[in-house]
Amino acid sequence: MPQTRIHAPAKLNLHLNIGERRPDGFHDIESLFLALAYGDTLFFEIPAQESAFSSEDTEIILDWQLPWGRAEDLSPEKNIVMTAVSLFRKRTGFDKRLKIVLEKRIPLGGGLGGGSSDAAATLLALNRLALPDQLVSDAILAEMGASLGSDVPFFLQIARNDAYSIAWVSGRGELVRPFAPPPQVQSLSLVLVNPGFPSDTAAAFRLLDEYRAADPQSPVFIPHSPLSTPHSLLPILSGSPQDWPFTNVFFSVFEANFKKKKVDDGSFSAYWEIIDVLRKSGADFSGLSGSGSTCFGVFSSQSKAGTAREELLKRWNFVIETFSLAFRTIQ
Repeated sequence: MPQTRIHAPAKLNLHLNIGERRPDGFHDIESLFLALAYGDTLFFEIPAQESAFSSEDTEIILDWQLPWGRAEDLSPEKNIVMTAVSLFRKRTGFDKRLKIVLEKRIPLGGGLGGGSSDAAATLLALNRLALPDQLVSDAILAEMGASLGSDVPFFLQIARNDAYSIAWVSGRGELVRPFAPPPQVQSLSLVLVNPGFPSDTAAAFRLLDEYRAADPQSPVFIPHSPLSTPHSLLPILSGSPQDWPFTNVFFSVFEANFKKKKVDDGSFSAYWEIIDVLRKSGADFSGLSGSGSTCFGVFSSQSKAGTAREELLKRWNFVIETFSLAFRTIQ
């Protein structure tokens, strides 16, 4: 009964800049991704022959480990894990029955790359379970990953070497330049806070495009970032997080929209409140990951991070203290 277990790490966007919309409908990005020790866990098993499943069936069992959510949010027709399985079957001829248990810890629509990480983990796990003549190269896995989602290539790259927990990501997400973070980053404590609702990524991009079309000189039009190589990033990351120049263009968009309309659906005010508490609790750096909805604080002091977590838990249900994947790997 062949089986495998795989970790699907969450990620943070320490920096995120978005280029103009391309002819293919996508946007070029410039982002600094950090893989986290925190994440989902997936278990894959090829059932015994006497199993009731037909030869090509895939069963996904959801083990929901979040303080909120609905099982139907990850029903098979909506679940990227099932999509990844179908793609792998089609490309390789893999036809074994599968039972997959997904321990879901990463919030949906939280800007932490949960779906993309699950998809990458699925491709990697199936490439372990496949027959020798069905195995595919890293290049083909990357091609499949890019077709599943813009963040999937990052997680595939990180899986090749746990020490490479950080990467500069560009293009639509397919250009990944991983590198080992300096010791200073590996020792940082990271506190994640989700306000309890998802962010609509497509709506965030539409809002960004609207603001840029109306005013090309607006603060949401950020020019090309000079932070383009590990060589230029390492000195910054080696310094204090208080001096990091990183930004998130979506936070600027949400802030501009809030100030312009003077109304809020509750999302920006929640982000602002969380980040304010993180800063007052001693975070050296704080921000929004992706297009939301998870905010994060970076702490040089683990004790301060723990105190902040306790304070934040008085107001929000999802508050996690974690570390970079490289740090957790070497412990």
